[in-house]
Amino acid sequence: MNDAEERSEQVLRSGRWFDGDGVRSFSHRARTRQLGFLPEEHAGKPVVAVVNTWSDINPCHQHLRERAEAVKRGVWQAGGFPLEFPVATLSETFQKPTPMLYRNLLAMETEELLRSYPVDGAVLLGGCDKTTPALLMGAASAGLPAIFVPAGPMLRGHWRGRTLGSGTDMWKYWDEKRAGRIGDREISELEAGLARSPGTCMTMGTASTMTSAAEALGITMPGAAAIPAVDSAHTRMAAAAGLRVVELIRAGTTPADILTRDAFEDAITTVLALGGSTNAVIHLIAMAGRCGITLTLEDFDRIARTVPVLADIRPGGRFLMEDFYYAGGLPGLLARLGDTHLHLDRPTVACRSLREQLADALVHDDEVIRPLERPVAEQGGLAVLRGNLAPDGAVIKHISAEPHLLQHTGRAVVFDDYPSMQRRINDPDLAITPDDVLVLRGSGPLGGPGMPEYGMLPIPDYLLKQGVTDMVRLSDARMSGTSYGACVLHIAPESHVGGPLALVNTGDTITLDVPARRLHLNVPDAELHRRRQAWQPPPPRYGRGFGALYEEHITQADTGCDFTFLSRPGHVPEPHTS
Repeated sequence: MNDAEERSEQVLRSGRWFDGDGVRSFSHRARTRQLGFLPEEHAGKPVVAVVNTWSDINPCHQHLRERAEAVKRGVWQAGGFPLEFPVATLSETFQKPTPMLYRNLLAMETEELLRSYPVDGAVLLGGCDKTTPALLMGAASAGLPAIFVPAGPMLRGHWRGRTLGSGTDMWKYWDEKRAGRIGDREISELEAGLARSPGTCMTMGTASTMTSAAEALGITMPGAAAIPAVDSAHTRMAAAAGLRVVELIRAGTTPADILTRDAFEDAITTVLALGGSTNAVIHLIAMAGRCGITLTLEDFDRIARTVPVLADIRPGGRFLMEDFYYAGGLPGLLARLGDTHLHLDRPTVACRSLREQLADALVHDDEVIRPLERPVAEQGGLAVLRGNLAPDGAVIKHISAEPHLLQHTGRAVVFDDYPSMQRRINDPDLAITPDDVLVLRGSGPLGGPGMPEYGMLPIPDYLLKQGVTDMVRLSDARMSGTSYGACVLHIAPESHVGGPLALVNTGDTITLDVPARRLHLNVPDAELHRRRQAWQPPPPRYGRGFGALYEEHITQADTGCDFTFLSRPGHVPEPHTS
């Protein structure tokens, strides 16, 4: 049997729309002719959904319109039939109050799009922070063959002979302006030099952390995560993904075959070895949940105690994603982790095993990707904290904090929400000192709403001018992956639902002990009980719409902030098409 005969005998899901003599099949074929397609172009061929998060308002995805064409080229060459589907774009820069509010909306849109249309598989195009987990959550729930194309990092920034990292240097130089060490002219120049091309942040922020996690999971082409967005290799990778997805469809390989427990443990290992974003904790827990796999904060803390940080990338290190790519990218880093830390005999979308995929991987710069015997840090750059202030856990990226703050007791200065914090942080009457602990509440999944990236609370201007660059800061919010500092995040349960953070008063003392994994409010239990009895829950924020749906179904940070009705197991029937 030749290839054409084999393809003609393959039973395709899309055939339920197009094959047969019924009126519905006739109607579907007629409308396909209306679109300008010949029968020979699609009949009997795998139909591939090219799911594209491009938009005019998302600079991270500015180039994905062109990359979609490369994906289509690959699909055509492999004998498939590509159809491009626009979906919601989650722009970290512009969408308020936070794209995290809408991650589950994009996941739901992706799942239902793939289920309700005549497609046999999908190529998912994205990369901006929440887009990667959203697309993969939706594809995992839909269960069709899928492959992810990361948007890729932007080119490095430049300013007055200095190399800039987006996000990280934004925070750094904005503090320099607040401290009076640079002025409007310098800020204007920085605006023009910080982000120079399409693509995601070129530091190890949330975007590159999550695309690297996707590559470690085995759901991308090899090396895809680190390719700069504007590099011609990125276009070739997109075309290769189009070719490969047709092969996945013919083989019947679905995300369930790739996204296994071992794969998620390797993704955690990868995030930790990269010194990656704390946001990965929430996203990986949610992604695993869609695959029927329970990840907990303890899994992250357990693996963090054994995995060294090998990538010397900002914000915790010195280099940028372009340097990482030229040094060997994620294949180089994974090869160095090897059997000691990874499950190399599991499949990926590109190879029979991760071991095979990494067989030729090399590292070309031992400063950017360190050898195991000379790591950036002996343990992964993330710790999970518990205590009476965080009974369900909290996280800290301690590799990005000043070491002397990792065991610290200080007076709490409490802000009930982000707007009031912005108004009051520089008030001299608060008498904030470098030893105080800044506390922000009302910023969790419900309180934010959407758990915005408020966790890197600003240091008061008058302390910046004195040279203070870090303080202990606590919140139920998240933090940008490009940020840094002694910031305790994701405190669960959040204050909005009556978590202990709601009971903290200014003047209380709080103890942070990262080596002991402890976060403690030094207030007697009887007094905490009295405060709890007096606490009143805030009223619902939304009376209708998506916000009301969100409030009714969102889970807490330690369980991934998914919707209850999306994360639970259960059968979803295929649509009736005839």
